[in-house]
Amino acid sequence: MFEIFYEDTKVLDFDPEFFRLWVVKILESESKTPGDITVVFTSDAYLLNMNIEHLNHDYYTDIITFDYSTDVISGDLFISIDRVEENATLNNVSFLEEIYRVVAHGCLHLCGYKDKEPGDVVIMREKEDFAISLVVSRETKN
Repeated sequence: MFEIFYEDTKVLDFDPEFFRLWVVKILESESKTPGDITVVFTSDAYLLNMNIEHLNHDYYTDIITFDYSTDVISGDLFISIDRVEENATLNNVSFLEEIYRVVAHGCLHLCGYKDKEPGDVVIMREKEDFAISLVVSRETKN
């Protein structure tokens, strides 16, 4: 099951079914079986409180991923719309592209990828770029 929720933020204008199909493509490209995945879009304040409460980190972040995977990939992705908007501006990309990057990032964490070491960051970025290319290929097919 794939669900999208909103906590303390605006509702985004995109097709949840398209998003679900794209997430499934990301997981299948990693030879993983999709399970229950929930994406929760939040405000900065909401995600900061979660970061403090659950991770003892007192700073803003764009995503927190809770991994419940066993034989199938399952988890919760909490994403700050405020951080995504700011990062899109800083990185000179569209808001939607940054949303895709952050969701892909969370999905890749659920697949076991890390991003704390420089080499891991390079791999994560390559995987994110590939995931975004799946969106483009899906959007251009009729």
